[in-house]
Amino acid sequence: MHGISLPPDQFGDHWIDDFFLNKLDPNQHPYFQEIHHIEVSSHLLIRRDGSITQYVPFHERAWHAGTSSFEGKENCNDFSIGIELEGADHIPYTHEQYQALSDCCNTLIKHYPELTAARIVGHCDVSPGRKTDPGDSFDWGKFRDLLSSI
Repeated sequence: MHGISLPPDQFGDHWIDDFFLNKLDPNQHPYFQEIHHIEVSSHLLIRRDGSITQYVPFHERAWHAGTSSFEGKENCNDFSIGIELEGADHIPYTHEQYQALSDCCNTLIKHYPELTAARIVGHCDVSPGRKTDPGDSFDWGKFRDLLSSI
C-alpha cells in the first residue's frame, strides 16, 4: 500500500498517470525536475473519488517498492502487488478510497490464495526508515473493518 500525490499534497490532475507512464514533463512543476527521470510503476492507483486505474497486470512485475523486504524475502517488486492511493501521509484518505481499496483487496484475496488480510501492508512496512507511506493518515482499522465486512 502506497500514497502518492503529484505535485506533493495536490490531487486531481494527470501527473500521476504521466509519472507511471514515464512521460512526466519536468517543465510543468519544479518538483517534477527532481523525479521525472525515475522509472516507477504500480499495479493500481485509487484516486480520491474511488476511481481505479490499472497500469500493470497483476501477474506482471511493477516497480513500486524499491529496496524492500517482507517476511524475510528481499525485492518485494518480485512478488507483490502495488496499490497506490492518491494522498499524502498527513492528509486523510477518503471513504471512497477505502471502499474501492477493500473491494480490490477482497477480489485479490479470492484470486491469490497466498494473500491474506494480514499480508496487506504499507510501503513503510517493507521499506522501514526509507518510506513512510501510506502514512499516519491511513486508517488501518477502518480499512480492515471494511475488508472483513464484505
